[in-house]
Amino acid sequence: MRFGASIWPWKWDEPYDGAIRRIGRAGFRAVELIAWDDASFTDYYTDSTVRNLRAILDGEGMELSQFVVKTPDLSSGDPAKRAHSVDLFKRGVEKTVALGSPIINTVVHYPFNLDFPALMDRPHMQTFSRQLPTGLDWERNWHDYIAALSECASAAEDAGIRYSLEPHPFRYGANTEGLLRILEAVDSPALGVNFDPSHTFAVGDFPNVTAYRLGDRVFHCHFSDNDGETNVHWRPGMGKIDWRELMQAFADTGFDGVISLEFEDIPGVSRGTRDDHGAYKGNVEATAGFETEYRTALTYLTGLAIDAGLTVE
Repeated sequence: MRFGASIWPWKWDEPYDGAIRRIGRAGFRAVELIAWDDASFTDYYTDSTVRNLRAILDGEGMELSQFVVKTPDLSSGDPAKRAHSVDLFKRGVEKTVALGSPIINTVVHYPFNLDFPALMDRPHMQTFSRQLPTGLDWERNWHDYIAALSECASAAEDAGIRYSLEPHPFRYGANTEGLLRILEAVDSPALGVNFDPSHTFAVGDFPNVTAYRLGDRVFHCHFSDNDGETNVHWRPGMGKIDWRELMQAFADTGFDGVISLEFEDIPGVSRGTRDDHGAYKGNVEATAGFETEYRTALTYLTGLAIDAGLTVE
């Protein structure tokens, strides 16, 4: 297995060439890249940029562990919007192959692509809820969503890559049971999970139990810690997740993928021009102190992995 890093906490916005080099020189052997929207494909991930990114990865001795694509309307109640998201995913498959990555990733999706409150806001809200429109056909939306996921999984399989779904609070596949239900319904060998315990732990799952239950359907991981009440993303060891037990579960289940560190809620993180959610803002590129947090985590997690009997490249 290898340790890697998600690109966006280091540099939220494109271009990413400098951030890739910085991550590699911090000791990581893998990185993830992301396409934020339709414009990312036309304005950034051009053929020349793809060639340049591959050359940088090769030069640093790194792999692109997965390519993340935003497809929010994959669960929309509007057939045209779902179709557009499927087409966007298929464009992502083409870029994933061109970039040389074995995995394309999306998060799981909100029912009907409704807007839900952020779990990290819960401690500050007197009433934490979501008022729903009346008359929604929930069964139909589930079947439409599975059909869209099935088309995406087929596109990935046809291209010779895999598709990792990342659990997220309040969405289809928010926890272990939801993920297993999706995997069974889609029934594709190309579909698996990008396991992010900072998301499942906060909705009630023990990460090591999830690892045992998902087994070889865990294709890739995001690692960060939290308080178990919200899905903030801290350095492992700063929250309540038992990382030693999770590493043991991975050793027992034969995990041999990439564990990508994703610290979105620590001082010095990049938020870029999009100024996305989170308490820490204002850095186009992550600070030196942020990089130190990653180096500390890499040493800590490598030790736990080796203690558990995992081979770390």
